[in-house]
Amino acid sequence: MPDLILTIPEGSADGTDHDRLDKALAAVAPAGAALSRSRLTRLIAQGAVAGPLGPVTDGKARARPGDYRVTLGEPAPIDAQPQPMDLSIAFEDEALIVIDKPAGLVVHPAPGSPDGTLVNALLAHCAGSLSGIGGAARPGIVHRIDKDTSGLLVVAKTDLAHQTLAAQFADHSAARRYLAVAHGTIDAGDPRLRGLRGVTMEPGGVLRIATGLDRHPTDRQRQAVRFDGGRAAVTRARMIEAFGAPPAAMLAECRLETGRTHQIRVHLAHCGLALVGDPTYGGGRKPSARALGADAAAAVASFPRQALHAAHLGFAHPDGRWLSFDSPLPPDMAGLLDRLRGTPAP
Repeated sequence: MPDLILTIPEGSADGTDHDRLDKALAAVAPAGAALSRSRLTRLIAQGAVAGPLGPVTDGKARARPGDYRVTLGEPAPIDAQPQPMDLSIAFEDEALIVIDKPAGLVVHPAPGSPDGTLVNALLAHCAGSLSGIGGAARPGIVHRIDKDTSGLLVVAKTDLAHQTLAAQFADHSAARRYLAVAHGTIDAGDPRLRGLRGVTMEPGGVLRIATGLDRHPTDRQRQAVRFDGGRAAVTRARMIEAFGAPPAAMLAECRLETGRTHQIRVHLAHCGLALVGDPTYGGGRKPSARALGADAAAAVASFPRQALHAAHLGFAHPDGRWLSFDSPLPPDMAGLLDRLRGTPAP
């Protein structure tokens, strides 16, 4: 696997100005490179990182601006086993495959989900033709979406495709749009939003949220907004449709400039616009039956997952073609919107 060059800029406000080298490198690592802080710490200790002054072996050392060469080495064999399962495939060729993932499917094996994941299914479907990532051979994952988020993601079959796609996610040239059903509405005149740190309104009623994101200080399963570090994260949200009188819920389009863990969920919750059905960041929000009507409020209260769908994905194929894909809302979210609009369920 080729070496990776990570550049730590001169002191900046984008979350990269850290004292510790491992944190600074993790902050500038491209999406899809699978270079977590813990992995970078291991690579530094192994002598696999060289900076402006030569090799470095202490992840706690003070970061210096400049280029750092990270030698990733050959990927180790992956422990996951092929497991055939039905996949909704939007596109496939010899270089990559685009999957329309259902809610409930975990992307990559983890301690709580050792098998039955998308990687297990891809290992069976692609029969070994997936690129290396994250130090493990052949899973091919370039980016992820949460278990209970539905929608589109692209998986690399070749190392060239993986490098090409990872670069696009890193420089924000890949197009990603999500549809979300959330509590509350986006209102440019809302004084709470106008005074909220990290939040600005852009033309066209677009809410721009720019913060750092890092692990929650007391709950390692959650992410939290930070303004003194973390990884830079930018989300733009635009309300498509409001529900209720007065408006109490909305359908929103969210565009990712960066792709951090739980980014849309954390950013909308930061604005008081938590996703319907989000058990982690929803804060126990209860819908207003007075505003929405009893049936719609009941539908919101009982929705079993975060109402988030990766609806659009666009990127440049390694051969230069621009590919663009759209995924319709899954039945559960479409049904939720029907009830919010007052349309009887079928």
